[in-house]
Amino acid sequence: MEAVQPSVSVPDGGWGWVIVAAVALINMTNQYTHSVYGLLFGAKLKSMQEHTFTAALILNLSSLTLNFSGLFIGPAIKTFKQRNVAAAGILLVSFGLFLCAFATASWHFIVSYSLFVGLGLGLITPSTFIAINSYFTTKRGRAVGLALAGSGLGQVIVPHLVRLILDYYGFRTTVLAMSLLSLFGLFGAALLQPFSPPVIHNNRQHLRLLLSTDDEKNKTVPPQTQVRVVEAGEEARAQIRKTEDGCCRNVSQRLVQAMDLELLQDVTFLSIIVGMALVYTSTIQFTMLFPHFLMYSVGLSTFNTAMCMSTVAGADIICRLLLPCITDKLKIPYRLVFLLGTLGLFISRAALAESMDFTTIIVMSIFTGMTKSATVLNNNLTISSHCRPEKLPGGLGLNMIAKGVLVITVGQLLGWIRDYTHSYTLSMHAQNILLLLVVLVWSPELFCRYRKKRALKRAAAAEREEYNKMSTC
Repeated sequence: MEAVQPSVSVPDGGWGWVIVAAVALINMTNQYTHSVYGLLFGAKLKSMQEHTFTAALILNLSSLTLNFSGLFIGPAIKTFKQRNVAAAGILLVSFGLFLCAFATASWHFIVSYSLFVGLGLGLITPSTFIAINSYFTTKRGRAVGLALAGSGLGQVIVPHLVRLILDYYGFRTTVLAMSLLSLFGLFGAALLQPFSPPVIHNNRQHLRLLLSTDDEKNKTVPPQTQVRVVEAGEEARAQIRKTEDGCCRNVSQRLVQAMDLELLQDVTFLSIIVGMALVYTSTIQFTMLFPHFLMYSVGLSTFNTAMCMSTVAGADIICRLLLPCITDKLKIPYRLVFLLGTLGLFISRAALAESMDFTTIIVMSIFTGMTKSATVLNNNLTISSHCRPEKLPGGLGLNMIAKGVLVITVGQLLGWIRDYTHSYTLSMHAQNILLLLVVLVWSPELFCRYRKKRALKRAAAAEREEYNKMSTC
């Protein structure tokens, strides 16, 4: 019988703050790519006579690849260090952007941006979050906020950097510069030291156990005493069928355990990942269309468009730093903060879609950035608060898969709406329908849970009061 390992207390700081700084650097140099997609590739795709549908397809396929990496991200993080997974993602992002610089057809962008950049971001996001999550408990919200502030800082600086290089050096040099910038994230990945020692895996033995039947695993009888092979044809075929059934059953059980598919039996978990996927899909489409809306519907210059995008990112950064301090102090549930942020996004984007005055757009951009931070911050935190630590990689992976499914279906439909109506305003309102749906479904559920929790607290308080009376008597 194996000895029980002593429990290790989470430091809630220490080297964890170095991890936070490292993740902030990774986010700042890599996570900006989707936010500048329209600004960076919009003019290039337009010169290639491509429509909004194609631009949406490239971005949606990238998000699909990003999120469908959740199929293997759980087992990958369990098997390899977060450091190696994050470094691999950074290299893929850099390589994908490098290929984009030499793209001359839409399918070139699908291969380089949708496949390589999407897969790289899919490896970076969960591995960096789990690296932070393992070092913090009560300060987890603040740590995640500081780390995500790095991507917000990148979204403030990079649009102006992209605009300047585009104006002076052209498309190819700009994309090559972005490819070089992403490699700076490798310095951050080198600092992602796991909190617990990594588990040494014997890959050959793991593969043999994966394909072996339960009977083969549990055999303790020496080979010389094993039952001889039955010579009868019917009995031999029956034994083969039994072995094949056992092998298939064992593989399926291993697959369920590796991906934590039993989480799908939880209705609340399903509601969480579908709701977050709808908000994510709406945000991806808004990020792509927002600069086009400003330039072609409102008529702003490239400089003012970049200014509005930086305003959104700047408000996002400030709230990523301040919001966790407030929510952690008040102990507000992560899912409730996410819901409030979704409601705020619905209001701010609806107002933006109807705004034509530059001052109004700046004000609503600030409000959009503030509310966006609530959804970005509490996305993975909501999953981590609902799942046990050992199920967290699988929970994050399933969340990513749900996002991928909705991005390529609902997201592509939103792109078609823009081409069919020729209106950025109607397309932005269509995106808001997804946010409204999440608000309408989640609000009654959270309200019922709140009422039930209060009832349980009152019942517990009444029991304690009754017990105290009996004790005094």
